[in-house]
Amino acid sequence: MVVAMGEGAAAAVADAAGLEELDVAGATVLRGLEDAHVHAEQWAVARRRLDLRAARSPREVAALVAAAAADRPPGEAIVGIGFRDALWQDAPHKDLLAAAAPDRVVLLLSHDLHTAWCSPAALRAIDRGDHPTGLLPEAESYRATGLLQEHADADLDRWVADALAEAATLGVTRIADYEMGDRLPAWQRRAGQAPPTTRVRTTVYREHLDTALDRGLPSGTPVPGTDGLVTVGPLKLFADGALNSRTALCHDPYPGLVGTDHATGHLATSPDQLATLVRRATAGGLDVAIHAIGDRANTIALDAFEAAGRGGRIEHAQLLDPADVPRFATLGVVAGVQPAHLLDDRDVADRHWAGRTDRAFPFRDLAEAGVRMEFGSDAPVAPLDPWLAIVAAVARAAPGDEAWHPEQRLPVATALDASCDGRAELRVGDHADLCVVDRDPLAVDPDELRDVHVIATLLGGRWTHRVG
Repeated sequence: MVVAMGEGAAAAVADAAGLEELDVAGATVLRGLEDAHVHAEQWAVARRRLDLRAARSPREVAALVAAAAADRPPGEAIVGIGFRDALWQDAPHKDLLAAAAPDRVVLLLSHDLHTAWCSPAALRAIDRGDHPTGLLPEAESYRATGLLQEHADADLDRWVADALAEAATLGVTRIADYEMGDRLPAWQRRAGQAPPTTRVRTTVYREHLDTALDRGLPSGTPVPGTDGLVTVGPLKLFADGALNSRTALCHDPYPGLVGTDHATGHLATSPDQLATLVRRATAGGLDVAIHAIGDRANTIALDAFEAAGRGGRIEHAQLLDPADVPRFATLGVVAGVQPAHLLDDRDVADRHWAGRTDRAFPFRDLAEAGVRMEFGSDAPVAPLDPWLAIVAAVARAAPGDEAWHPEQRLPVATALDASCDGRAELRVGDHADLCVVDRDPLAVDPDELRDVHVIATLLGGRWTHRVG
């Protein structure tokens, strides 16, 4: 706990060993940074997958797969991540993967994790050998990912520990883990081996709701056996899909899909089901986080919270009806947003949400309406890097690009608060979860935010990163 603060950015921190005074020699001390949306295992594994982000066509992906196959033992599966097919002229197809890696299991995940592109061998392995294209959306993608990826617990635990150690070098002291399934037992196992280098808020998915309720552990409760570093998080529900696959549910149809069965996107859970699940979860003490990207999906999610008479979280909130913006604050709904996604999605949004992008990633509107925002990465969709999120929210452009809808840019102070669990300023009485940086982010030109260097990170008074 922080017990005193003095001039010159010095802080006195009490930990289990007693009192330690930290003199940061003119550096700036912030509360530890948070990534409010991570898929911890997928992020850890993605760092070891075939990187497809640079591919600009299905054939470029196939060439990367062929090169990987040439370097690997016969029969070894190839798993890649990061392809973006929304702007490709040609569609992905299983035959391209069959030619690139004959008779080999190939599983390729889109950058948003909502689509799986499978080779014929991979399709046979999951009893979908008759699938015409090998391109599996949404729930089918999640099933394929679960069936075709198997890793020993020891490997996953080591990789996750490595990923969190890297996050600590960026000043991160807290993550929310949105990994599929029920990962609470996995975090108990990891914490029993070694204290994690960040605090972790776990989530549970709909198919495990009964198990979560039977535990009797409300959201916010420390998980037994984790020394308080892991806490119970929300139930995760889905209202729609994703922008890249045009499954984000919108009020208006997508160009090119008018007249089709899914012209406005994909409804993942009916409004009545959402409201029922929100009531059931909250009655059992669980908070609820609803995935909603399209504007209609966000309306439905807000309606579900309103019907239940409870607040919660909406994850992503990428396209909003202006009438829904103030409802977040009125209903007590947190907007869990991922600013780095606007850097990746702006071209796709300009095509698929043409004429509506003034309402896309409306961070300034949310802030001015008094909505609590919490920044995340959705790693591995974007890197687990809160500074990237802060810069994206402030600049709304990658280096060298013009700002995309600059009217929605956030002040640096607001962006920092959204990356620090609502408040970046350190106060006496706070947990000694600290991030020490080489310059004051509020005193530099926004362009310099890309150059902020984290000198040290502390978690509960324990060093998790220190330069020199």
